[in-house]
Amino acid sequence: MLFDLVYLVVALFALPWVAWRRLSGRRPVAAPWIRFTGAIGALPAARSPRVWLHGVSVGEVQLLAGLAAEIHRQAEAAGRSIECVVSSSTTTGLEVAAKRFGTERTFPCPLDFTWAVDRVLDRVQPDLLVLGELELWPNLLARTARRGIPIVVANARMSPRSAAGYARVATLVHRMLRCVSVVVARSPEDGARFTVLGAPRVVVAGSMKFDGVRGDRGLPEIARLRALAGFPADAIVFLAGSTQAPEESLALETFRALEHAHPRLRLVIVPRHVERAAEIAALLDHAGSWWQRRSQLDHEAADPAARVLLVDTTGELGWWWGTAEIAFVGGSLDGRRGGQNMLEPAAYGAAVCFGPHTHNFAREVETLLAAEAACVVGDGPALHSFVSRCLTDPTWAATLGARAAATVRAHRGATATTARLILEQMTIVP
Repeated sequence: MLFDLVYLVVALFALPWVAWRRLSGRRPVAAPWIRFTGAIGALPAARSPRVWLHGVSVGEVQLLAGLAAEIHRQAEAAGRSIECVVSSSTTTGLEVAAKRFGTERTFPCPLDFTWAVDRVLDRVQPDLLVLGELELWPNLLARTARRGIPIVVANARMSPRSAAGYARVATLVHRMLRCVSVVVARSPEDGARFTVLGAPRVVVAGSMKFDGVRGDRGLPEIARLRALAGFPADAIVFLAGSTQAPEESLALETFRALEHAHPRLRLVIVPRHVERAAEIAALLDHAGSWWQRRSQLDHEAADPAARVLLVDTTGELGWWWGTAEIAFVGGSLDGRRGGQNMLEPAAYGAAVCFGPHTHNFAREVETLLAAEAACVVGDGPALHSFVSRCLTDPTWAATLGARAAATVRAHRGATATTARLILEQMTIVP
């Protein structure tokens, strides 16, 4: 109950911010009342053992979709049936989850109040709970474990900074981790930090992110997007994805500096948060660029004169990366966000660059850089130099991309290991 009181105080102070997010046109807080009360909609009656998967946002939900598919595959091979439902904490995460799992199997994750957690557990009736990466909440863990429901932390990561923060409340963290049946860590370093903090069982499986990316440029979804955008067959696509301000302006400056010398060059901007589309549109207008919106392409033919595309829709970035020869992965230049998933363009064999601030993907970045399969750009001029080199030395760019794709292929397999450990907890596989 102590946590409930603390959470209530925090919630009261947060109410003006929640209202501001909704009224200002920014990305709203996802389903605040449902998450506060735990009053999720009814789920289909479970006809087989049920796994509740939880991922905070888009990236985690996409990884869990791949994990769910592998769980189903391994369970079927063992002659059993498994049902997966999924929750998320963000509006974009819920949108992607609904597309991947179906709306009837998707619901907002409860806030960490005892009544909300209990109500969701009553409605979901899970046989196992899977938490993506680092979703450790005292009441969720305690109330779930109290019912004898195994808990697995999948693709578990813990940065040195997070470990230092948790160490300040070591007694609480130790108690939380004792509720977890198995932590499936993405690296030996992550696993060691969980062990030090009290996790009773840690298995190092590698990063599931290497499995959660596609890599086949021949997929029909990619061909559809290229045709939708009106890209000529010989177009060279420079894609800036998962961007935050000011990364869009830096990508645009690079494009504008190179567009006349390279008439085949196209720029695609995919912001991390789609609600920033109006802000980026104003930037494009101010720069005098001839551009178009992705949302218009569903009912209007692409403008052949527009060499810049703003993707103002959600859930397609994984396919858009497959259209790109040159890729900049955003959220990595200002030091506040920790980077986004650079393995997606790497898997397609694009020439990949990103900023120096990528602590969210430290292990993945270390792997790519060790293989000389990606480049770090520290600022706008460095981004310009990278793109310019890709255009003037296509052999170098192709070699960089080939090493990136080979590196991703060589590190696959963590999802299969994680699925096996989950099914072991449910005594479905030996």
